[in-house]
Amino acid sequence: MERSGYRSTSEITGTRKKIIYVDDVNYSLMTVKTRLSDHYEVYPADSVLKMYEFLENIKPDLILLDVNMPDIDGYEAIKSLKADERYINIPVIFLTGNSDRESVVKGLSLGAVDYVIKPFTTVKLVESIENHLNPPKRKESSDDEGNDGKPSILVVDDVSSMLRAMQYALHDRYKVFILSKSEDVLDFLRTKKVELIMLDYLMPVLSGFDLIPLIRALPDQKDVPIIIITTEGTSDHVSEAISLGASDFIVKPFKPKELNDKVAKHIRIAKELKLIKDDLRNLYD
Repeated sequence: MERSGYRSTSEITGTRKKIIYVDDVNYSLMTVKTRLSDHYEVYPADSVLKMYEFLENIKPDLILLDVNMPDIDGYEAIKSLKADERYINIPVIFLTGNSDRESVVKGLSLGAVDYVIKPFTTVKLVESIENHLNPPKRKESSDDEGNDGKPSILVVDDVSSMLRAMQYALHDRYKVFILSKSEDVLDFLRTKKVELIMLDYLMPVLSGFDLIPLIRALPDQKDVPIIIITTEGTSDHVSEAISLGASDFIVKPFKPKELNDKVAKHIRIAKELKLIKDDLRNLYD
């Protein structure tokens, strides 16, 4: 049996944390149970229905969830968990062989706290679990190292899983700053220069729509593209966003390619407009 060499919260405190692992492949169920048995109390479930049977009798600290399963897949399972007040706060980690970016982003955008790819090491899996059973303090934005000349983007959303999904989808091409509190946006923009801003529509304190005119009132933010992130794609909703000063919108759940294409388009347009304005200014100076 592979030993991780990693001391979990359960080992340190002496209290066994409970984990439900859902997978329709018995070999996977037994492998994970064996690898984690030194750290946690693991309940293997060979279907989503079995998971709910466990949930009637125990309160797990975390759920590990496969994606590809018959009858009810992992995506439908997490949707049902997050729609139920009894289970909404249980951290869910996808443990799956689906390694393409679209699958990862979809899992995170549906509310998963992490996405571990099979085959995995015990160290990687235990570290992922511990990060969410005993989470470290997280910075509100990515640090300033390693920019490599990438365009900078600010993403604002009060849902941490959506922030991670957006950051994951964009980080190859852009430097992504993230904020979870809408009331921090103006202070951030007074000290940081970004080339595009993405705002969630529904947030406590200030909505994305509330923020647009406030951002536009800042001297350096009049022409920065703003994309609204929304679950509502109606024509009235979109028209209101555009009338307030938004450049575009994207509807949740999104596809990574659609997101990247939209961001690239508006950064390119903003650069072209700046060149035109500079040429006109030079012409009349």
